[in-house]
Amino acid sequence: QVQLVESGGGLVHAWGSLRLSCAASGFMSSVYLMGWYRQSPGAERALTATIYTYDNSTNYADSVKGRFTISRDINKNTMYLHMNSLEPEDTAVYFCNAVTLSTQRTGGYWGKGTLVTVSS
Repeated sequence: QVQLVESGGGLVHAWGSLRLSCAASGFMSSVYLMGWYRQSPGAERALTATIYTYDNSTNYADSVKGRFTISRDINKNTMYLHMNSLEPEDTAVYFCNAVTLSTQRTGGYWGKGTLVTVSS
């Protein structure tokens, strides 16, 4: 089992910055992929950024490339999403995700999400 808790969301003006955190606990040695997903009102949950735990290679949605950075602190078992140049379209609930071999077909583990609201 893996537990994930997001934090760092809030209200920010356009062009502002935020850093989201995802504190992970449990059987983390089995996790090979972690990521951030977001869900806007009326929309489906969508991939924002992912990071492989074995080599820290990353992948980003086109809409956030150059503005968002995903990273991990292994010692703290924490994943981050640094968000710069925020736009109103970035308003969403942001979810943390962790995938193990045994959960890759079911989508892995999820946190409860943290709300980011970007005002124009």
